[in-house]
Amino acid sequence: MKFGTMAIVGCPNVGKSTLVNTIVKQKIAIVSDKPQTTRSRILGVAHFPEGQLALLDTPGLHRPWHQLNKRMVQAALDTVHDADLLAVMVDGRQKPGAGDREVIEQVFSLTDRSKNKPAFLLVNKIDLMSKPKMLPVIEAYQQLGEWSEIVPLSAKTGLNVDRLRDLVFAQLSEHEGAYEEDFVTDQSLRCLAAEIVREKVLEQTRKELPYAVAVKIDEFKEKGRLFLIAASIVVEKTGQKAIVIGKSGQRLKEIGTAARLDLEREMCVKVFLDLHVKVRGAWRDNEQMLIELGY
Repeated sequence: MKFGTMAIVGCPNVGKSTLVNTIVKQKIAIVSDKPQTTRSRILGVAHFPEGQLALLDTPGLHRPWHQLNKRMVQAALDTVHDADLLAVMVDGRQKPGAGDREVIEQVFSLTDRSKNKPAFLLVNKIDLMSKPKMLPVIEAYQQLGEWSEIVPLSAKTGLNVDRLRDLVFAQLSEHEGAYEEDFVTDQSLRCLAAEIVREKVLEQTRKELPYAVAVKIDEFKEKGRLFLIAASIVVEKTGQKAIVIGKSGQRLKEIGTAARLDLEREMCVKVFLDLHVKVRGAWRDNEQMLIELGY
């Protein structure tokens, strides 16, 4: 049996969380088309005949402007030290930009690189491009690092994900698994509930809200097969609160319904979800608020 840990890093919105969910075959990380959706390190454990693979999903690396973003970037960089193998994910639809180059430079400059950890380049979203367009992108990225493997794939469709698994296990040594067979994530149900509510807010809103919104679980009670969950959607401005609530409360109702259905599907229980919207100015730079929100 083999066991190892792979950290997945990259710019925001390149598909890291989608890949983790695909490999684990369960939704443990929320996804959206908005940058900076993932805000903390998330562990996902995949169980295969070859052994166990622990995947560390990380916040997208970017230049931080708030205390929240600084914590996100640090969480991603710290995760690299904990992994046996590193995977840098990029969007294969475009050649390396300044952000991609900075991420690769950061990864290869870390002291752990001196220990010769394998580094994979994952070229994502190949389902959205033709092979002639993909090859120049791969060649451009190939020059930027000492890659153990370069794997074009689609995290969304699963294309070439099995190939990635085979290459990863080829790099790992024989070792007893570190987790029970039914263990898939260190995310608590409480954390999952908060994240799913935030995911639905991201799906329903645009502009500055993806960055300015957080969710705090105020109450989480289990009564047999029923979970009673009360949550606060936290924003920074009164105008943002109005956007989340919507006309006559319609948007907040849609957010709540979508979140409840998703929670019931993931938790296999009935859920009563009570949502409220609160304004907390500049919460992203408020240390106490960041602690309360789990950041």
